Amino acid sequence: MPYRNITISGRVASGATTLSRALADKIGWQLINGGEMVRAYMKKKSIPLEHTFQTTDKYHLDLDEFIKNKLRTENKLIVESWLSGYNAQGIDGVFKIYVACSDDSVRIDRIVNRDRLTIDEAKEHLKTREEENLKKWDKIYHTRDFWNPKLYDLIIDTYQNGPSEALQLTVKATGFDQ
Repeated sequence: MPYRNITISGRVASGATTLSRALADKIGWQLINGGEMVRAYMKKKSIPLEHTFQTTDKYHLDLDEFIKNKLRTENKLIVESWLSGYNAQGIDGVFKIYVACSDDSVRIDRIVNRDRLTIDEAKEHLKTREEENLKKWDKIYHTRDFWNPKLYDLIIDTYQNGPSEALQLTVKATGFDQ
């Protein structure tokens, strides 16, 4: 296998978590979910998920360094987080996947169903959470180009590909179908 690890990146309600869980089940690799780590931290600190501005830069830098270290030193990991593919740049043996959903109304519908919000609440949650994260990361990394297609080995649009199709595309692209 030419890849030691896989990253799966995607914005809110893109399908990255669904794909990472399905892939981990399919190939038997360990899954590290950065989003779950962030949610636990924010809950512990009593910070609403969409209020990234209340977190310290150090927390984000430490989390990103933790992920990079895991990708450098361990094998058979699937790391899912918004920035895992960006952070994996220059690390050998990492297959980087970006999961997008080209229709924001589908993303909003996913948030409504997942988080039990109204449509207006889901729209506001999506907008605020993404804007706050991008402001924080722009301050830290001096860029907003985290999801540039040139940084990734595979891009999957979950508006055009459902969960089983996304998994099939991933398995084929990573060579696990052989």
